[in-house]
Formats: sequence, structure tokens, C-alpha cells
Amino acid sequence: MLCGAVTRPGFVQRLYWQPSLALSLQQTHIRQKTQQAIEYPEQLPRGRSMSWWAPRVLLLAIVVVFATMGALFGLIYSEARSEDVGPADAIVVLGAAQFNGTPSAVFRARLDTAFDLYQRGAAGTIVVTGGRMAGDQFTEAEAGRNYLISEGVPPEAILMEHLSTDTAESMRRVGDLLQDQGNNSVLLVSDGFHLYRSKLLAEDNDLSAQTNDADSSPIRQGSSTEFQYMVREVFAVTTYYLGLD
Repeated sequence: MLCGAVTRPGFVQRLYWQPSLALSLQQTHIRQKTQQAIEYPEQLPRGRSMSWWAPRVLLLAIVVVFATMGALFGLIYSEARSEDVGPADAIVVLGAAQFNGTPSAVFRARLDTAFDLYQRGAAGTIVVTGGRMAGDQFTEAEAGRNYLISEGVPPEAILMEHLSTDTAESMRRVGDLLQDQGNNSVLLVSDGFHLYRSKLLAEDNDLSAQTNDADSSPIRQGSSTEFQYMVREVFAVTTYYLGLD
């Protein structure tokens, strides 16, 4: 302190008292918080509870699933409008219903598309596929072969895969049949909604695949029936990807 300075009354006391008061208030505040934490532990800050996270995680999962299925539907739709014309080692007709050796309207549309492609030089061989259902006298492949011969296709230009009962088995057997002859490129013919999965299965059996939809099929493009089949294909392809088929 400077010499001659006058000290006001209580100045030193206030200098000491003010920090002491602040410290006392801080300690009181800490004691109150500690006591509150002991008496009301649920009021302590903590992370989000399971009840907060569960619906949000579920909602996110639902969004992801629908987005994935929407994208898959788009791929199926795009492939359904395919009009590849080769060239390929063989045209492969995916089987459909037949009645006592007579192809159904759906199967006939596929066969007519294959015949047109054959005439245009897309391939020199046609493979007809499909086995026999319970009670049938003919396989789908036999019905398809007979129909194509009646249309003018030479019998020697037609191969039959007549043992399969579904698309996956057809593609496995077609792969074996063609690869034994040194061939591996195919032009798949089916209804549009069926082409994406058929191509996927063909490629998984080491076949190089193009596709062409049977646009004269009774299952018309843009119809509610086609939409229903496409939705079904979304689930079929998902099942295949997950290894559940």
C-alpha cells in the first residue's frame, strides 16, 4: 500500500469476505447436486433409452427394405422391356403351361418370339425347356418342340431340356447341355417379368445371357397382371439372393 494512502473502513474485510462467500456458495451448490443425484438418480443426464431408439431403428430398417425392393422392382421392369436380338449360340425358351401337348397362350407367345428370332438369324439352335407336371402326358419341352417343328423349324435345330420343374433347375440343366457342346451364350425368351431372374440364374451358371420378351403374351405390358407378377418376382429374386430358395 502506498505511503500516506487512507484505508477505508471495512475494505480489507470485504477483500477477504467476497472470495470466501463465492467459495461457500460453490460448495453449497455441489452439495445440493450430490444430494439430488442420490435422491433422484433418474434425473441424471444419460444416453437415449432403448424405448427411444427401438422405433427409430425399426423405421430406418423399413425404409431400407422398401428402398431396396423398389430398386429391385426397377431392375425387373427395365429387363422386362428388353428386345435383344443376338447373336447367340442358342435361343432358350422358358417353359410354361401346356395342355395335352398343346402350348398354352403364354407358352405359344414365347415360342412364336423364339421362332421369329430364329428366322432373323439370332441363333441356329433353339432350346425348349420344362418338365412334366403330375398327370401330364407331355413335358413342356416336348410340347414346345412339336410346336416349333409344325412352324417349320428343322428338328435337328431344336434341343430339349425336359426334366426341370422350375427356372433355377432349367438354367442349371441348360448350362450343362450347352457347355457340353462348347457353347455358352444364350438369348432367353420369356414373359418380360420373368427375364431378370432368368438372366440372373443363367449368368450364375456361367452363361452369357441376352433377353427378349414375348410381347404377344396374354400378360400384357403395363397390365395389372404384369404388375402382380413383377411384385412376385421381387420376392423370388430376394429369396434367391438370400439363399433361401
